[in-house]
Amino acid sequence: MFETLMEQCAIKRPGPGRPKLRPKRVAGDRCYSHPRIRRYLRRRGIRITIPRRKDQHRGGHFDRAIYKGRNVVERLINRFKHFRRLATRYDKLAETYRTM
Repeated sequence: MFETLMEQCAIKRPGPGRPKLRPKRVAGDRCYSHPRIRRYLRRRGIRITIPRRKDQHRGGHFDRAIYKGRNVVERLINRFKHFRRLATRYDKLAETYRTM
């Protein structure tokens, strides 16, 4: 399913122009550290920031700073889920929604 997801994603550009169909980097959990996924990303020229599982041999550089940034974003999204107002968008005005 990973390949299907990557084929369907599109990254919007600021301003006019069509979206990018290939990201520069993919950061993910250990569950995405499968040789097939890594091969797919390397073949498409996408950089990988995925920690290797314990049963895999070590190889290649792993950038902890980028992975740490991914973790910060994930924790922020989880905190947003605790605010029911944001999750369901009870506020009708965009201004009051953004202030929350």
